[in-house]
Amino acid sequence: MELDKMEKTITLEEIQNFKGNYPKQLWYLFFVEMWERFCFYGMRGVLTFFMVDQLLLKDEHANLQYGAIQAFVYAFTFIGGIFADKVLGFKKSLFFGGIVMILGNLLIAFSPQTMFYYGIAFSIIGTGFFKPNVSSMVGELYHEDDNRRDAGYGMFYAGINVGGLLGGALCIYLGKYYSWQLCFLSAAIVMFLGLVTFLFTKKYLGPIGDSPLLNLEPGKRRIREIAVYALSILSLPFIFIMVKNTDYTDYFMYTIGIVAVLYFTYELIKLGDVKLQKKLFAAFLFVFFYLLFNAIYEQSGGSLSLFAKDNLSNKLLFFTIDPNVVNNSSNTFFVVVLSPLIGLLWIWLGKKRIEPNTLIKFGIGFLFLGASFYIFYLTKFFANSEGIASLNVFTFAYLITTIGELCLGPIGMSIITKLSPKRLFGMMMGLWFLASAFGQLFAGKLGAEISRSNTGDTLLSKLQSYTEGYYQLAIYSVFAGVILIAISPIIRKLMQEVK
Repeated sequence: MELDKMEKTITLEEIQNFKGNYPKQLWYLFFVEMWERFCFYGMRGVLTFFMVDQLLLKDEHANLQYGAIQAFVYAFTFIGGIFADKVLGFKKSLFFGGIVMILGNLLIAFSPQTMFYYGIAFSIIGTGFFKPNVSSMVGELYHEDDNRRDAGYGMFYAGINVGGLLGGALCIYLGKYYSWQLCFLSAAIVMFLGLVTFLFTKKYLGPIGDSPLLNLEPGKRRIREIAVYALSILSLPFIFIMVKNTDYTDYFMYTIGIVAVLYFTYELIKLGDVKLQKKLFAAFLFVFFYLLFNAIYEQSGGSLSLFAKDNLSNKLLFFTIDPNVVNNSSNTFFVVVLSPLIGLLWIWLGKKRIEPNTLIKFGIGFLFLGASFYIFYLTKFFANSEGIASLNVFTFAYLITTIGELCLGPIGMSIITKLSPKRLFGMMMGLWFLASAFGQLFAGKLGAEISRSNTGDTLLSKLQSYTEGYYQLAIYSVFAGVILIAISPIIRKLMQEVK
């Protein structure tokens, strides 16, 4: 009773009229998301390695499975976003998702080899309900015209990557050198910490994230909420079957893709206001290019993980370190280090009135991504006769990848909320993560093609086929960046006053 009273005393106006650069609620959401991302990136970083090492899958099959699992994770963020918008509200959706994620990790920790796909099915549902709602609540901390929103999302993005850094390094280390049970148990423990953090701080969010059905009678509202929970649990066997058979994953993803585009079109037409429609369509174009970016960028959890497993030395500068730890954590480490520096760079360029607009930043992101995959290709020239390449060159490629990501990732979430009407925040965040889902799916297929091109059985042949694949990805990325920069004036007109 006391908790409910405190929640009602804080109004949205009081939250949004904050002093300084960041609202205090941002820090609470920062820590909630940090622990959840520890769990997520820890799991992501071990998927292909675990499937090849413990489930004895071939590289090609592991890449396809990785793409399918990740695609489902992000596809369900779209579904979870809609349920949060229409029925549960962000708070209840987040809590339910967190509980299901913990159960998934505990299942795998109980018996990694036999319960792996069962636990993954739980994790997919849980992440779908958890992930889009934290991002959406960050957007609601700001007035629609508050120019501090970009800085808020930048700080929130740093929280994501602090969690990713810790989880990406620790989970693979525990799995490889101690036990896989401990690996997955650690993910469950930190997810529990994230949920506890949310429970103790949600009172400061006031009305943000409340159920959209508060005007209904409590009994009717409860029936709809229970129906959502029941439908989610009943879908678990369905997800289990489709994740194990990647052909089913393709059918599901293409179906949900068509449904998502039709639903977006319906909401677009329903707006009725041409100006709002243009801005929402511009947001959709950002989502599309984000899909293309992820199809290349997300090799980190697939083919690059398998490349690190077999084809890299363990010498980084003056240190000895496991290559898979570097693969899983170097990107997030560079994000944490470079985020404030690149943020300061944009501010400095803004004062000089030469800061590139959001579209050009997206295009630059693709160019850096292309440059990084060209450096991954160059590792072949720094390899010994056995096919073991330089970890230093590999890590430098991740530095360049990160610069590209920082031109795109943080501002992407922010621009979506700027271009979308408030009532469609959840749907558009869901579309943003659905773009990630298709990016993951295509990343798995690209990784499988790279693995398939290796017709030999030596590390040297694997080095050759994988690096040639990265060369092709570099070309695709640069081409996409050039196209985006070329059409930026057209998209800029659609965005109108939004910058």
